[in-house]
Parts: sequence; structure tokens; C-alpha cells
Amino acid sequence: MPNTDSVNILLVDDQPSKLLSYEAILSELGENLIQAGSAREALERLLKYDIAVVLIDVIMPELDGFELAAMVRAHPRFQNIPMIFVSALAQSDLDRVRGYEQGAVDYVPVPVVPELLRAKVRVFAELYRKTRQLELLNAELERRVEERTAELARANADLEQRVEERTREREKALAQVHEMQKLESLGQLTGGVAHDFNNLLTTILSNLDLLSKKHGNDPTSGRLLGGAIRSAERGASLTKRMLAFARKQELRPAVFDPAKLIAGMEDMLKASLGPSIRITSDLGPIPYLIRADPNQLELAILNLALNARDAMPRGGDLVIKLRAEKVDASAQPLSAGDYVCISIIDTGTGMDEVTLKRAAEPFFTTKGVAKGTGLGLSMVYGLVAQSDGWIRMSSQPGHGTTVELFFPLSKSSPPAKPAREMQTTAIADMPKCILVVDDEVLVAESISEMLSDLGHTVHIAYSGALALELVHAHTEIELVLTDHAMPGMTGVELASAIRKFKPNLPIVLGSGYAGLPEGTDLQLPRLSKPYRQDDLRSLIASIIWAK
Repeated sequence: MPNTDSVNILLVDDQPSKLLSYEAILSELGENLIQAGSAREALERLLKYDIAVVLIDVIMPELDGFELAAMVRAHPRFQNIPMIFVSALAQSDLDRVRGYEQGAVDYVPVPVVPELLRAKVRVFAELYRKTRQLELLNAELERRVEERTAELARANADLEQRVEERTREREKALAQVHEMQKLESLGQLTGGVAHDFNNLLTTILSNLDLLSKKHGNDPTSGRLLGGAIRSAERGASLTKRMLAFARKQELRPAVFDPAKLIAGMEDMLKASLGPSIRITSDLGPIPYLIRADPNQLELAILNLALNARDAMPRGGDLVIKLRAEKVDASAQPLSAGDYVCISIIDTGTGMDEVTLKRAAEPFFTTKGVAKGTGLGLSMVYGLVAQSDGWIRMSSQPGHGTTVELFFPLSKSSPPAKPAREMQTTAIADMPKCILVVDDEVLVAESISEMLSDLGHTVHIAYSGALALELVHAHTEIELVLTDHAMPGMTGVELASAIRKFKPNLPIVLGSGYAGLPEGTDLQLPRLSKPYRQDDLRSLIASIIWAK
């Protein structure tokens, strides 16, 4: 049965017997082998097929291998194609130098060692395959986002029609409530896309990390792998923003003084906004404590500051204020109580009523093409909502914009800093026996490969039921890493079942969503997808240290 995932390898040699020998050597790879008897035929094949790697004989009539390589590299479409020179005669150091100057990634002498040639070609064929898979997944992500955006638009239109009917009866007061309901419905659709792609990105990033460790020292492989990893990281950043808007991001809340956080951001804000923006702050003399994720709040303030900068192309003022505010029961959508308000005020171009109304919608942006994702303000909304707070915006064209973030005032004291830093490097390298549980086969296998590469022994279960059997059968299992969203038995349900007979077995919950189901009292360490090998290593070290 043909391999539908095979790639094309071009063999260039003017001697048919040598072409046959290359075919015999490389046929074990299961790839598509395409022959060319001259440089002219090679160029025709390159224009006709997508080629992963080219084997070129150096000594050929008409155009030799060096001249062919120069023509290939001169074409914009073929600048990154790996070329391997093969020669029985041109084997001097000068020949090798000339070959590398023409863009070759390797220079193989004849007689060829079959195992060595297969290994060299296999690396570049696999790299090409992974790069193409990543491109297809990115294209699929864009398609899915476009589909969901259309769904969001339809949902928005339906919701707006219902709101217009209610507005006649209730006037200006539940309009605010309506906006929150609309964002909630949009967030549900957005979160679904992000969850699906967190699984895909976990697989992609883990495989790229492992390939990079093995082949990253090669300049060409390292460059191609680096580009692929950066593309995958961009996808991961996009899903994090989508989950933030959907209020399903992984938060690490802590009690802290936002005044100290804002003061610590001064240098970063000045560097980010540039000399044309004057930054001032009024943080008040009294410390006000809130409970939120300080890293996410810092990112939210930076996002709002960058939006303000874009609204002041000729320069202006950015003011950050901090105040306490008591809210009574009539203030919607906040509950009555004491709040801390962080205000970000700019003197920019401002927004009209229509733009202000849509400002927090995902993927809505007034910036030009490729200058914004339309998710920055949505992410801020998600963070504040997950922290039991609220965001209020006011703006007028020509009079700037004010964004106010309300967080409940915390009565708790911030925790004391640890007396010393954990020394986890040596601990992370201690081999353990780990059970990986995930109903997505590719995700489970990718996590297993990362753990095995770290020296751990790994068992895999593709369901909660099978995981229970393995924990019973293998007493040597020292850690369980399980997905949460699985059919039949969720990760939380699996953890609860394991705790009944192995209460001290560490269990880590990995998921593309934040938050456990209501009513869950299990205290489980969390690992948000997509995660990398270093994330696994640090988590395992912290669990071992805690024991």
C-alpha cells in the first residue's frame, strides 16, 4: 500500500547504473524517488514536483553538479532545498569547498556507504515532512478561525436583534448585562477552537523540540527547525489569547499590591511606548491588595498601553491611576463590596460609539492588515472576568480613551517569600516510572517521547479505564500525567479513583482548559497545553521535591 505521507527525493546522475544503485539504497526509506539524467532534466523535475532533498552527481556533461547547484540556489523557490553532492572523482578539499559554497548541505564520496547515505537523506526528508505538516496545520488553524469568526458574526447578529427588543423595555441599565452575555457566548465558541489546537500544538512542539536536540547543530536543519518552532509558538500564543478571552486560561492567582506591580513596569513601559509618549502614574499612598494572576495583569496593562500608543501616533500622555471604590448593590454587573480600580488613560484619537461597542469582540481590530490580531482587549476582558472583576471603557473621538479594571479588594495578606530557592536541576534528572494518559494517540506518544528522552520509563494509556488497570498492575509507577477532557472517564474522575487505593501517588492534570468542574475538592498540580519538554522537567522536579 503506497505511503500517502511520502516525500519526493530527486536523484541526478548521467549514468543510469548509478541511478539504479541510489534507488536500491534509498528504496528502504519508503519515499518517492525521482530520476534525472542531466542538469536540464533536474531543473524540469524541480519545477514540476515539490522536492524534499536533491542528490547531485558532480561530474556530468553539459552542466556539472556545481553549475546546477548555482542555478538551483539562484531560483527564489529553491533557495532552501537541501542538496547533497555525490562524486567518485571530484573529492579534493577544493571540490568540497566549492560544493559547500554552492549551497550543499553535505558532500558524499563514492563508493557510497549505504547506511550513511540513507541516514543523511532520512534526516532531511523527515525535516521536510514535519515542516509541511506544520504548514498544513497552520492553514487548518486559519481556516477554522475564519469559520468560527463567521459563526461569531452570526451569533452576534442574532444576539443584537434580541437586545434591541429588550432595550425598548429596559433602556440603558441590562445593556451592560447584554454585552457581558454576548462576550460570554462568543467566548464559548472561541474556547472550543483553542482547546482543539492546544492538543495539536503539544504534539508539534514536542516533536520539533526532540528533532532540534538531535539535529539542531546542523546549520540548515537548525535554521529550518527554528523557523518551524517559531511558527508553532505563534500558534500557541494565539490559542492562549483565545482561551483568555473565553475565560478558560490557566491562571495562577496570588494576593499582591498592584501599585508595586505597576511601579515595577515603568522601565518596560517606557521602552515599549517610546520617547513620544509621556507616562505618569498616580498610585496613591495606601497599599490596596487584590487577588489575581500578577503575570497576566502585567500583560493586560502592557496590552492596554500598546493600544494607547497606537492611538497616539504623534505622541501624547498615558496616565495610570489606582484607587479604591465602594460598589453598592445597584451597580451592575459587579457585586456589592470594596474594589480596587486600575485606570489607564490616554490622550489619543479615541473611538466612536460603534467602535467602542465592538472593541472587546475577538478578532475585531481597527489596525491595518498584519498589525493586530484583535485579541488583546479580549484577553484583558477574560482575565478580569476570571478574577471576579469587571472592565469599563469610555471614549470619544478626539478626546482619548479611559479603560478601568475593577478587582475585588482582598482582605488577605500576601504570602511570605520562600527562604531559599529550590535546587531542582539534579532532582529533575532522577529517572522515574511515569504513566501518561491521553485519549489523543499523537499527544500521548509525543509526551512519552519527551519523557523517555529525559530518561524516564513510560507507560501509556489511551483511556481512564486502561489507566486504572495499569496502576493496579504496575506498582512501580511513581507519577501519573493525565489529560482531563477524555470520553468515558475524565482526568479528575481517574484521579479520584486512583486516590481510593493509592492516596499518595502524585497525579498531574494536563489540559487545554483552565479550571476543574465545580464541586471538585482534589488538589492536583496543573500543566497547561501546549507544554514543552522543559515544562515537564520542571514539573517533575517540583513534585519530587514536594515529596
